Amino acid sequence: MKYEEKILKLFKNGYLETKDVVKNNIPKVYLSRLLKENKIERVSRGIYVKKDTVIDDFVVLQSKSKNAIFSNMTALYLYGFSNRIPIKYDITVPVGYNGVLQKLDNVNLFYCPKSILELGITSYKLDSGNTIKIYDLERTICDLIKNKKKMDLELFNKAVREYFYSKKKNNLKLYEYARKMKLEEKVANTFEVLK
Repeated sequence: MKYEEKILKLFKNGYLETKDVVKNNIPKVYLSRLLKENKIERVSRGIYVKKDTVIDDFVVLQSKSKNAIFSNMTALYLYGFSNRIPIKYDITVPVGYNGVLQKLDNVNLFYCPKSILELGITSYKLDSGNTIKIYDLERTICDLIKNKKKMDLELFNKAVREYFYSKKKNNLKLYEYARKMKLEEKVANTFEVLK
């Protein structure tokens, strides 16, 4: 089997990373050949799609930083707590992050201390079959409360209300996260209004 054919078989859900080619001992020059032959397309540094694949912004943005975690309003949208399709993607990165995501117009960056960056991270499977890192619902609600001043107030109130009445909520986890994020009082006050 030719190297080009091997590369085309390595694509998962329409995407391929350069590291997968290297891991399979295929010289990277064959990626360049496939690009020149117009069989694949480069969508980001080290990320390729087969020609005619619909490009998923979530996958492309996630590939730009191993520390990128979808959060805030973007996470709410994915969980079905907001019907507003993100124009700008909310992504949380560690404090001190210095990378390509800072230069993108379609990204709102939120910075988080490394000590709580991993708190509430989960995997989310997209319709394309690809998986991204996202904060779970309780962490997302804590982040919304923390970043309330940066949010659209109408969307914030709707999301908090929907969460409060949701069967998906986990109050134990919510208050555990709030304690670790030093937001106990703000979280309690936010939900006290709805009681």
